[in-house]
Amino acid sequence: MTEAGAYDADALHGFAHDSIARGSKSFALASQLFDRETRERVWLLYAWCRAADDLTDGQDHGGTMAPGHDSAAAVERIRALTDQAFAGAPTGDPAFDALGFLLTEVAIPRAVIDDIVAGFDLDARDWRPRSEDDLLRYCYHVAGAVGVAMALVMGIDPDDERTLDRASDLGIAFQLANIARDVAEDAAADRCYLPVEWMVELDIPPGQHMHPAFRPRLAVMAKWLAEMAEEYEASARWGARKLPPRSRWAVLAAAGIYGDIAREVRRRGDHAWDHRAASSLAAKLGWVARAGWSVLRRPPERRISREGLWTRPRPDGVHTHGECAGA
Repeated sequence: MTEAGAYDADALHGFAHDSIARGSKSFALASQLFDRETRERVWLLYAWCRAADDLTDGQDHGGTMAPGHDSAAAVERIRALTDQAFAGAPTGDPAFDALGFLLTEVAIPRAVIDDIVAGFDLDARDWRPRSEDDLLRYCYHVAGAVGVAMALVMGIDPDDERTLDRASDLGIAFQLANIARDVAEDAAADRCYLPVEWMVELDIPPGQHMHPAFRPRLAVMAKWLAEMAEEYEASARWGARKLPPRSRWAVLAAAGIYGDIAREVRRRGDHAWDHRAASSLAAKLGWVARAGWSVLRRPPERRISREGLWTRPRPDGVHTHGECAGA
């Protein structure tokens, strides 16, 4: 465990706040619902994730990718700086120092952080899914594992694997929504996260999914993604009942705000990519209000099962699909 005294906490919190404010208006809004301590820790984790993602892509908070960027070398740098953060050594990079400082306050297992870094490596290698299982595994590494880390920051016991599975589900739901929304942007960057098996099933030639002639079939895949996102979102909402009230409020608000992205893509059908799907401020505030009300009233009695959902690998290397009853 690193020593908190090695870091300027105020400077790192300020840096992390600026990072989330620039990187995601939706997450920045939802983060305001946490208590101060949790909010600042969430910002620290976000700052590290955002910086590592930008290093991989050669971007600054999701901007234009730098030409000739060496993504593989960037991932090696991420690994090296993350090693330093876990060792409690200053890194010279505020985002990685933010992770180091966070680790003085929250015991996040190295395996969880390594799972997130594995997602950056997948992007660096221009990895593409062949199957739906591949797609969900990718979503776990780039977002589901972040959900696990966030749950630990919110106080979930590291041994509470079933609740951490639900936290992973929320990240997976977010990433499925991202993929549905960003199909056109990904294609422009020569990336594609739609499973090859889906393309074959809908008779779309490789690399041709953005051709106007295939737009109706692409809309079918977007519908599949949105329906999957709703399943994982529903599972995560049930898991959120284990969180403290302020954290549950923030998580449920974020789930609704991000869920609207997938719902909007599905609603638009063939026109889903004419312009980027986004939630209005009024819609976001509506979810904040609804989430607050759901925290105040009694949780629903009908349990949402995870049966049939993809489940993250366990620390011992075991991987399952779905879960036993009772979670």
